Amino acid sequence: MNMEDASRQPRSDLCWFTSSYSSGAGGECVEVALDAAAVHVRDSKCVAQGGAVLKVGSAAWTALVKTI
Repeated sequence: MNMEDASRQPRSDLCWFTSSYSSGAGGECVEVALDAAAVHVRDSKCVAQGGAVLKVGSAAWTALVKTI
């Protein structure tokens, strides 16, 4: 798992989404994007400021989701 500065890594190729349980107003949830090697997680309140992105391996993400 590592923390990445969103301003240093281009993220235009990732498709971000939030939970279907989050409100439609935005700014109240985490956003998740998937790629072949990892799951990327960011705070929806910090997107405009180029906030940090947490990059988690697929196996670790699966274990987390199964736990909660």
